[in-house]
Amino acid sequence: MVKILAKPKILILRTAGTNCDMETAQAFSLAGGEPQRVHINRFIAGEVKLNDYSILAIPGGFSYGDDIASGKVLANELRYKLYEQISAFAASGKPVIGICNGFQVLVKAGLLPGFETIDQELQATLSFNDSAKFEDRWVYLKISNIPHPGTGKSQISNKCLWTKGIKKIIYLPVAHGEGKFIPKDKEVLDRLKKNGQVVLEYVDKRGVKAGYPYNPNGSVENIAGICNPAGNVFGLMPHPERHVTKYNHPQWTRNNLPEIGDGLAIFINAVNYVLENKKLKELSA
Repeated sequence: MVKILAKPKILILRTAGTNCDMETAQAFSLAGGEPQRVHINRFIAGEVKLNDYSILAIPGGFSYGDDIASGKVLANELRYKLYEQISAFAASGKPVIGICNGFQVLVKAGLLPGFETIDQELQATLSFNDSAKFEDRWVYLKISNIPHPGTGKSQISNKCLWTKGIKKIIYLPVAHGEGKFIPKDKEVLDRLKKNGQVVLEYVDKRGVKAGYPYNPNGSVENIAGICNPAGNVFGLMPHPERHVTKYNHPQWTRNNLPEIGDGLAIFINAVNYVLENKKLKELSA
């Protein structure tokens, strides 16, 4: 008898101003998960709990109209109203992803860089693009290398569970006005690089770091996405949920593209990680 594994339950956290929840849910469905779009007020009211889910996704949009600063209000709700639940979720090893506005939320809540489970003092921010305008374009991204101690060489980063085994260079769209990643200081930047927490970098089509428009926002050292030290919490400004099939690609009618878009592998990695990890399944039971 063939045993059918239950689909991981995936929380797509939404609030006022979230507008990429449907696309994110669709990406997780294609990846083999069971996404549920749930408003944060239900968690604050105690109607549902984060631990009921195996994966947490904070999608893109303009949460609370980006009042004060992009993602700040939602970040404060996580940090001050759901602190115990969100810190336990991240510490358990369950996958967490923040896309665009969700990345801003994770950084401003202290879940990223996450040197502690939740950093008590924020270690980075995402600020206004150098172009001083909303950037809506496709970009090339490279999986970052991490130093290999004692050899002077580097290897492809495999710390982040979301990006394991994906192509070295991928192509995804960005759409943001405040996407410039800025670490608090050089010490934080050096720590991110040494830990292998820099996951994605903006590059040109050859895979070489380049300035605008390849780096659409002026992010320090072209950083497009980072993870926490454990590799389960991942944030990125580009939108992987907007390139899950070839029909999302701007040149799908002109080029012979593979059926699966570059972004889908990111979601598949998280779903497979939960399915293969018995401990995580027990935590969500």
